[in-house]
Amino acid sequence: MKKIKLEILGLSSSQSQSGSFALVLGETEGNRRLPIIIGMFEAQAIAIEIEKIIPNRPMTHDLFKSFANNFHFTVEEIIISDLKEGVFFAKIVCSDGLKRSEVDARPSDAIAIGLRFDSPIFTYENILAEAGIVLTDEQDEDEPKAEQKAKVKKEPVSRRIEDLKNYSVDKLNEILKDAIDKEDYERAAKIRDELSKRN
Repeated sequence: MKKIKLEILGLSSSQSQSGSFALVLGETEGNRRLPIIIGMFEAQAIAIEIEKIIPNRPMTHDLFKSFANNFHFTVEEIIISDLKEGVFFAKIVCSDGLKRSEVDARPSDAIAIGLRFDSPIFTYENILAEAGIVLTDEQDEDEPKAEQKAKVKKEPVSRRIEDLKNYSVDKLNEILKDAIDKEDYERAAKIRDELSKRN
């Protein structure tokens, strides 16, 4: 199966779940976005590495890197490998130079570890087709990619999350477009999941 390369576009705080974040990944050669809801600790681990902040004591993902270095293996790539009932799965592809191994992981942990090894992130077409959100028109063209990568957005937590089951498919598509226009990827992901359930 052909792999599609992704890059980290940003983190936005969750509006519906306290302590959660939307990690937004984007195709390097396309306009689809893949938002994944992650926990606060994993978001912090990703943000610290993006910003190249060195904590006073090693975090779990830093410990993993030290362990890997001491046993002479490296992380070659991260693959967002599966999506089941709205839950993403990932694999960390490791090598000691002779043998290649795949280790199952949550996408948030896999990406936090992959960042520490400067490993590329990939997914498959079927996952992007099912869970990806397509940007339309000239969205994001005014903003340089380097700025998109390091962007960490704080969203207002007061906005009411509507009961999506009460909307028609046409209305959901309209709300989805509005959410994408406003770069509200967490809300867009919830709408996308509701639309997927109906197909």
